[in-house]
Amino acid sequence: MSGTPQTEPPAIVACTISRDVQNFDLLIEDMEAALGEAWGDLGFSEALAFFNQPEAEALQFVALAIDSVDEGDLPLMGEIITQAKARGIRVILIAEDVTPAALHTLLREGGDEFVPYPLPEGELQAAIDRLRAPEPEVAPNPHQLQSGSQREGAVIVCHGLAGGTGSTTMAVNLAWELAALSRDDEPTVCLLDLDLQHGSVSTYLDLPRREAVMEMLSETESMDEDLFGQALLSFREKLQVLTAPAEMVPLDLLAPEDIARVIEMARSHFDFVVIDMPHTLVQWSETVLSMAHVYFAMIELDMRSAQNALRMKRALQSEDLPFEKLRFALNRAPKFTDLTGKSRVKRMAESLSISIDLQLPDGGKPVLQSCDHGLPLALSASKNPLRKEIAKLAASLHELGQSEAEAA
Repeated sequence: MSGTPQTEPPAIVACTISRDVQNFDLLIEDMEAALGEAWGDLGFSEALAFFNQPEAEALQFVALAIDSVDEGDLPLMGEIITQAKARGIRVILIAEDVTPAALHTLLREGGDEFVPYPLPEGELQAAIDRLRAPEPEVAPNPHQLQSGSQREGAVIVCHGLAGGTGSTTMAVNLAWELAALSRDDEPTVCLLDLDLQHGSVSTYLDLPRREAVMEMLSETESMDEDLFGQALLSFREKLQVLTAPAEMVPLDLLAPEDIARVIEMARSHFDFVVIDMPHTLVQWSETVLSMAHVYFAMIELDMRSAQNALRMKRALQSEDLPFEKLRFALNRAPKFTDLTGKSRVKRMAESLSISIDLQLPDGGKPVLQSCDHGLPLALSASKNPLRKEIAKLAASLHELGQSEAEAA
């Protein structure tokens, strides 16, 4: 009998589930790096049988890896997710060349995380860390949505036509200024971050991203006030915020009907609905444009903004969409004394045959610091010139809304 002690093999805490795990060699490498030998590999049919075994009780999560060939077996994929969730096992979806509709279906079945394949560097480990992290404690939302509310809130959209043009800064600060107009007559305001991949509203307001957002977006057909309200977070008990989902998801994961339901739900409960859009045009961009009362197209005084504004104009006009709804807002506009800059603004508008309706001053470093600290400018740099201009805009929008309501 050997005197060498026999080490127990590590407990299996995770499994990959796929048609053939060799098709996902990068997943094998990342699983080994994250878990060592504490993981196993299962086929689709094997997974359902394994869930009933005692060994499955130690499973923390499974990585369901699929590609376009597997889309014909979506019911089986859904059953695997359902059985895993019934046993408290989390599910990471690893997908390659899978249509948004199929991915949407599986996320609605209960997928917790989505990671595209080929796997981005460190993304599987990050997904595992998110699954293992406790859900952040969030104070109860003091703004209870009233059942059957029949408000008809104004929809204000901010869309940056190029990166860094300040659409999120505009959306966050405009929403806050509207929500804090006066102590006596504070309009109710909801801020929606529809930049599903890179949305930064949560960062700019220091709010956590929660799974409740993706759960709500995946169930818009059955969404009611309670489900929508649970996805919202309150900022300073004045502003209600729908952050972007915790995980990066395809922009076309949601259909136009999904977006329309979310906006209509928000409109029926708030006086103002401020939306931060992705830079990219997607299949539901037309939906947001048609529902918007004011649509700010954020640009800067540079060639890329001019070119993108021209592309946007051609795209909307070619589809016979209401281009006239766009209100071009020039961020970091030249100062009043900068006559050369003012001349450039005029030439830019004339060459594009557009009207630049709003010119926002350069707020400088305090704007970046405000965003990093998770505070609106009104709370971190109240005398900042950009903050003053956005406050004026909020007041004028509120007055316009009141006058239209009285006229009606």
